[in-house]
Amino acid sequence: MTAPRVFVPRDATACALGADRVAEAIVAAAADRGIELVLIRNGSRGAFWLEPLVEVETTAGRVAFGPVDVDAVPGLFEAGFPGDTDHALALGQVTGIDWLASQQRLTFARAGWTDPLSLDDYRAQGGYVGLARALDLSSQQIVDEVKESGLRGRGGAAFPTGIKWQTVLDAPGQRKFIVCNADEGDSGTFADRLLMESDPYQLIEGMTIAGLAVGAQEGFIYLRSEYPHCKAVLTEALARAERAGYLGEDVCGSGQRFRIELRIGAGAYICGEETSLLDSLEGKRGLVRFKPPLPAIEGLLGLPTVVNNVLSLGAVSTILADGASHYRDFGSGRSRGTLTVQLAGNIKRGGLVEVPFGLSLRDLVMGYGGGTASGRPARAIQVGGPLGSYLPEALWDTPLDYEALAEAGGMLGHGGVVVFDDTVDMAQQARFAMEFCAVESCGKCTPCRVGSARGVEVIDRLIAGRDRARDLKVLDDLCDTMVDGSLCAMGGLTPYPVRSALKHFPEDFG
Repeated sequence: MTAPRVFVPRDATACALGADRVAEAIVAAAADRGIELVLIRNGSRGAFWLEPLVEVETTAGRVAFGPVDVDAVPGLFEAGFPGDTDHALALGQVTGIDWLASQQRLTFARAGWTDPLSLDDYRAQGGYVGLARALDLSSQQIVDEVKESGLRGRGGAAFPTGIKWQTVLDAPGQRKFIVCNADEGDSGTFADRLLMESDPYQLIEGMTIAGLAVGAQEGFIYLRSEYPHCKAVLTEALARAERAGYLGEDVCGSGQRFRIELRIGAGAYICGEETSLLDSLEGKRGLVRFKPPLPAIEGLLGLPTVVNNVLSLGAVSTILADGASHYRDFGSGRSRGTLTVQLAGNIKRGGLVEVPFGLSLRDLVMGYGGGTASGRPARAIQVGGPLGSYLPEALWDTPLDYEALAEAGGMLGHGGVVVFDDTVDMAQQARFAMEFCAVESCGKCTPCRVGSARGVEVIDRLIAGRDRARDLKVLDDLCDTMVDGSLCAMGGLTPYPVRSALKHFPEDFG
């Protein structure tokens, strides 16, 4: 009789919630009872409110238990684990958990199902089908497929990915680069990390396809230093992919060369901006570059460079495997494919949700999120990271797509959604936005470097109620200067949370 396979996630969030200790406890309890089982450290499904989520493979499918802590392990075994188990933590089949089953996962279709480092698992779940197809196409045909899919950058700017690739393909020169921006620094975001830790070969495959599309033979993953689990997974995955012939001098016997190097950042938020990232890759201090020239024309080492984030490149393998029309069928308006949102803050059911563009913010937070963790009424929702607007309840029926959110005065950004209940002080949140910019600014341009520091001072005066009319005028002028004069989005977007807090929650400002 084959020993049952038991799955415990190795994702950083699951580990922070005790997954390593739970895995050790399961192995020890099985040994004490003479029970044979095979423990597999899979990737997380992103249902962090259920982590550690333990799964058992049965003839009827994978069944789940969660959230499981160390103290619960003996009781699980007493109830028959890993066999038929009647236990309070039993959730039934994974595919029957409505929170997961109601999502439409394209980019995260494999997350949680496999051992992230197993190439056999990856191929068994449809991996490298996209690369095999890409190898039969010309560079222009690959670019056309990405254009047709409607894929837009998932890093925040939402620029059409195919147009960027076309620019690099058309740029003269023999040496070009693919750079993956994995410097995921926005508060409340973790989708990049989850994909890299749960399905690293998808990113590697997407980058390889990008290399074929634009004629690049070298790729770099720029990973934030705060992601040690990602570093370990990617280091091993890159080595295994090269040994198996998916990277190297002769990709899949095609005669085409593509290699990927992992580079670790130094903890600067500004290096999430693409030109600052390129400076850092070149060994310089991360400073924002003037544009033009665009990185697609003069990027890394002054050569044509594709800079995409993890989710954009991850989606490419799906597009090439299933076809542009399949991907484009999801979404609404000009926002095609699926939206990957990350629920964080004061939220009852935090985690990653992947659905087609167009779901309302209310349905997302109240439906998937289950409302606030505190049980108090939600008051404000910030969408798009620390530089995104704070949206009041009157705007929660806004569809989640790029254009609709922009019309409501917000931005989708990288898909981070942070929830605040009615105890939040929105004046302090506005101050935090200005202070965050002051701390994280690269310092190259005056509007951002000086404007953010002066912004903190003005907000402090507003809160103190010294000369409200004058300070409101000064803050408004200061925000205009930052929006119009900043070199990059760091300073240009900082006024968004400040102005939204003032507009929608004026009672908090003295």
